[in-house]
Amino acid sequence: MTTDPEDLNAPTLAQARSQLRRYGLESEVDPRAVLVAVRLLAAGAKLGQATEVHFARFGLSAGRYRLLAALEDAEGELSPSRLAAILGVTRATVTGLIDGLEQQGLVCRRASAEDGRAVTVVLTARGAQKLREVAPEHFGRLQSMVGALTREEREVFLDLLERISRGVGALTDD
Repeated sequence: MTTDPEDLNAPTLAQARSQLRRYGLESEVDPRAVLVAVRLLAAGAKLGQATEVHFARFGLSAGRYRLLAALEDAEGELSPSRLAAILGVTRATVTGLIDGLEQQGLVCRRASAEDGRAVTVVLTARGAQKLREVAPEHFGRLQSMVGALTREEREVFLDLLERISRGVGALTDD
């Protein structure tokens, strides 16, 4: 089944060309490059919304799930600053995520074994169990999401995502 971009409220090549003409950039900027970038941004926003709906089924948010998974990957214990670095968010954001997960009994804070003044975040048995409960449906839905792609297309897509990810700084560089 082919989906018309108009059905997704996705920008079209004609719109990209029109905008570039409007700003006198048609000779400097490739409209297809703009279209790829804008559609990627739109897909990212749509994916972000769908991800939150997906994790809400399990009483989690995407951020809370990612924090739990990061703890599990690290043998169950990390500092809040290390979690912030892994997740690519601020310490304040991590503090909010930890607070919510602690209320759910999925993580706890404890004094660091190396430095009693520092705190570490620990995945509780209940948190590990939550990840085990979520896993079958979560990974099954992820597979279904990309199910229309062949194995070869997935490899190409991974390469393309990596190259695009390296270019993301173009949006934030001074």
